[in-house]
Amino acid sequence: MSGFQVIEPGILSQLQDAGRFGYHAMGLTTGGPVDGEAFYWANRLVGNQQGDTVIEVAVGGLKLESEVATSVAVTGAVLVLTINGHPKALWQSHPVGPGDVIDLRFAEKGMRAYVAVPAGFIAKPVLGSTSTVVREGMGEALIQGQTLGCAAIDRDSKALPMECIPQYAEEVLLRMVPGYQFERFGDEVREKFLGSLYTVSNRSDRMGVCLEGPVIEPPSEGLLSEGICLGAVQVPPDGQPIVLMNDRQTTGGYSKLGSVLSVDLWKLGQCRPGSLLRFETLAQETAVEVLQTAIESREAVALKEFR
Repeated sequence: MSGFQVIEPGILSQLQDAGRFGYHAMGLTTGGPVDGEAFYWANRLVGNQQGDTVIEVAVGGLKLESEVATSVAVTGAVLVLTINGHPKALWQSHPVGPGDVIDLRFAEKGMRAYVAVPAGFIAKPVLGSTSTVVREGMGEALIQGQTLGCAAIDRDSKALPMECIPQYAEEVLLRMVPGYQFERFGDEVREKFLGSLYTVSNRSDRMGVCLEGPVIEPPSEGLLSEGICLGAVQVPPDGQPIVLMNDRQTTGGYSKLGSVLSVDLWKLGQCRPGSLLRFETLAQETAVEVLQTAIESREAVALKEFR
């Protein structure tokens, strides 16, 4: 199988498609890209369907050698990308050929980068998905010397317009739809949560973003374990909120304030330890409108630039 040889795997690089859906009843989580926006555009830049398999690179340090003539696009975190030592633009596709070396240095801003090739990287699906979830035994992180298969397809170079490239800030506002347990926290506790700044902890990972800041007292009554959605803001006994991400557990019994909008989670996925977060609530009806507008805006750009 020809494709790309992994010269250096980086900190934690792994294959991800859109995610593994429909298996929560078996205790299996979704996986998929933590930054859905960068994932989407990486695929579109090389002419793929939006769910094709890419490499998600945490922090950076990935180096690949191509064995085929194809194209490659890198989106996401701000880092230095070189091909054969020559700097290349992010958020743009580039032709590569046999022997070419693609090098992603370490991120200067943001946390995760996405590497896409035409038709996606070849991997054996497990339960209908190639998404890696290491703790569940669904795939493994990339290792040195590994070959990642891909088709020999060369496509015209494409670039995302500068005004459409996401900006990764050190302070992020996350919009949250309150859940049915929100009222149980009490007026003062809710006001403290919404009026406070939280710092992203270095204990954060693909399971959840752990926050440090003012203690939020969870309701005293116990709860039965229940299903947990992507973006749920749960409050464990220590009062430090956790926003649950793609590799989250499927059930849990901690109280939850609500859920962060899916269209805001890419911002959270790019937050480095020490980044600041604050929250605001949004009615469910408004959240649906925001989501629809975001999807329409993204598709409008895609149709204009990549048709």
